[in-house]
Amino acid sequence: MGIMSKILGGNSHSAEDYVELDIDDFDADAGDATVKVHFAEISDKNDVIDIKDAVYDGDIVIADIIRHTTTDRTMEHISDELKQVAHEVGGDIVQKEDDQIVITPGGVGISRAKLGR
Repeated sequence: MGIMSKILGGNSHSAEDYVELDIDDFDADAGDATVKVHFAEISDKNDVIDIKDAVYDGDIVIADIIRHTTTDRTMEHISDELKQVAHEVGGDIVQKEDDQIVITPGGVGISRAKLGR
């Protein structure tokens, strides 16, 4: 499975599933980046706190939804909370299939169309 399949794929992943690529010509340290992309898992309402903090700080979050550990009502509440955060910061939010939510800060939109189409 390629790196983009892992990033955008359908199954739940851990940090060990992502491969760090060496980029020789890249001078900036990721710690110095203005906007960071965070990966998260949402299994209950408590997981939303860190996601909200990251988006309020201006970062992007790609969150795996673990549906088998949440009720539909809980997931609905979590989704509503994250929509509110995206709205408050002027960002964007989209659910990718049944397994991921992407939330962005203000100034970052999410295309609803795949590249090349």
